Amino acid sequence: MAEAFARLAGIEAYSAGSRPSGKVNPKAIEAMKELGYDLTAHHSKSLDDLPDVQFDVAVTMGCGDECPMLRATRREEWQIPDPKELPPDQFRDVRDLIGRKVQQLCQ
Repeated sequence: MAEAFARLAGIEAYSAGSRPSGKVNPKAIEAMKELGYDLTAHHSKSLDDLPDVQFDVAVTMGCGDECPMLRATRREEWQIPDPKELPPDQFRDVRDLIGRKVQQLCQ
């Protein structure tokens, strides 16, 4: 969802995880669809799928000691709960939190 919000703001962004499932959570697809962003053609990606470049900013979300080492000018750790098991209303709350964090980062 963070990648989607960044792209909506015109920012080239990548999202990846250390253990991707290969598919986007259906709750994320529905939550972003409510805001007019279609994630149906997207898939979850591995860190190995990222381009080998120096990123302007690398944001991690709650990975603790398992956070990857990415080359980035700036790093941020966002303490955002994993919404995958949350009911739709709480999932939307996390979606909106991510949207606000991305908006702040893009300013």
